[in-house]
Amino acid sequence: QVQLAESGGGLVQAGGSLRLSCAASGRTFSGYVMAWFRQAPGKEREFVACIHWSGSNAFYGEFVKDRFTISRDNAKTTLYLQMNTLKPEDTAVYFCAATTQFRRLKADDMNYWGKGTLVTVSS
Repeated sequence: QVQLAESGGGLVQAGGSLRLSCAASGRTFSGYVMAWFRQAPGKEREFVACIHWSGSNAFYGEFVKDRFTISRDNAKTTLYLQMNTLKPEDTAVYFCAATTQFRRLKADDMNYWGKGTLVTVSS
């Protein structure tokens, strides 16, 4: 089992930045590909980004367009998502998740999920 807990969400104005964190515990964090998904009201859960267990490579959702950066600190068993130039359409609950697959992921690919953290971007 891997337990995941997100933090760092909140209310931000359009154009602003937020940094999300995901603290992991349980099985070896460094053995997993870690990912961020998001889900807006009334919409399906959407892939944001994932990062290889080594931290050397990452995939991003097409909407990201260089605004977000995923990173991880295996020593601290923590995953991050730096979000810049936020837009109102980025408003969603952001979830941290873990899997052993490394590609542009779907929600069904993930083995473990956090409970999410809400990001609200005002216009």
